[in-house]
Amino acid sequence: MSERSIFTKSVHAGDDHTSHFGALSVPIYPASTFAFSDADEGAAIHNEEKDGYYYGRLGNPTQRALEAGVAELENGEQALALASGMAAVSAAVFTLVKAGEHIVAPQSMYSTAINFFNHVRERFGIETTFIDATDAENYRAAVQPNTRLFWIETPTNPLVLITDIEAVVRIAREHSIKTIADNTFATPFNQRPLELGVDAVIHSATKYLGGHSDLTAGVLVGSGEVVEAARQGANKYYGGNIAPQVAWLVIRGIKTLALRMERHNANAFAIANMLGDHPRVEAVFYPGLASHQNHEIAKRQMPGGFGGMIGFDLGTVERGKAFANAIKLCTLATSLGGVETILQHSASMTHATIPREDRLKAGISDGLIRLSVGIEDVDDLIDDITQALDVT
Repeated sequence: MSERSIFTKSVHAGDDHTSHFGALSVPIYPASTFAFSDADEGAAIHNEEKDGYYYGRLGNPTQRALEAGVAELENGEQALALASGMAAVSAAVFTLVKAGEHIVAPQSMYSTAINFFNHVRERFGIETTFIDATDAENYRAAVQPNTRLFWIETPTNPLVLITDIEAVVRIAREHSIKTIADNTFATPFNQRPLELGVDAVIHSATKYLGGHSDLTAGVLVGSGEVVEAARQGANKYYGGNIAPQVAWLVIRGIKTLALRMERHNANAFAIANMLGDHPRVEAVFYPGLASHQNHEIAKRQMPGGFGGMIGFDLGTVERGKAFANAIKLCTLATSLGGVETILQHSASMTHATIPREDRLKAGISDGLIRLSVGIEDVDDLIDDITQALDVT
């Protein structure tokens, strides 16, 4: 049988009807405790000599169904579902790096991830060198004898910058360094970093995988070596387990992932082009535009499309806030990846915790707007954005 389309995979990923009495919708298993038929079975399951469950924090059938689905979508060997995107980030880092070792990461990326890397430096002596990740050779230049992890985020939050995944992987392998890619913005519909050689991928499933702004979850997916180490370590010790009710919501969201991403991609492309022609917009950041710094790399490694995230610069804090206050249909909020269009003024919201000097060095200007384009009618969205720009 030929490789199934991502549209088909999204609907059927992880299906195993025989395990759930033929139920087309995976049941929610809310049990915290699972009984055994006898002492021998209890011992076998506890010691992982027999497949099964014994304590909710360590897994349940609903969680397993989600993990199987995401592993299939990303073409990974295994997956581990967790309570949040940051639980996935911390599980990945603490699985691969210990005190006294070193990480290389983008200087422009998700602000809480930046703060997390700074936190582990202060508390655990894990150093991070932040680089301009739009040039893969900067990873090579930052390598130290104790470097253990290259962190990749592409497209980045909030500037949708692009990193050449294959080039970074080649450099990492030359130095026996592991690679983790945050694929939240792209989703497996648009980009599959595991196929480009990374060791594991993380998702904030709160965003596009869930897709409806109604859950908080994360996923780590990749090689069996990395995921199993996280399952036996971070999953047991840090308490970031996913609730079965939340796992079920992510499973349900994934069934429409391909349809939603197709619309997110199309709407964002149209809006990015409109913004590029508007006289009040000083710069537009969208990898689907030929003017984007790494457009050719994005075309190569994002065959499904360029995503629903746009950054654009209005020049000043005052104009950025004025635009945010003038919107009517779009929603001013912090998160992203839902069916509704959401925007934020990054300097005063998510990146307010980053010192201004560091924020500007990373390219996140005072007037930057991050736009998560939803699935509404694109003409309605353009009308709303245009009227807000006109009064900015």
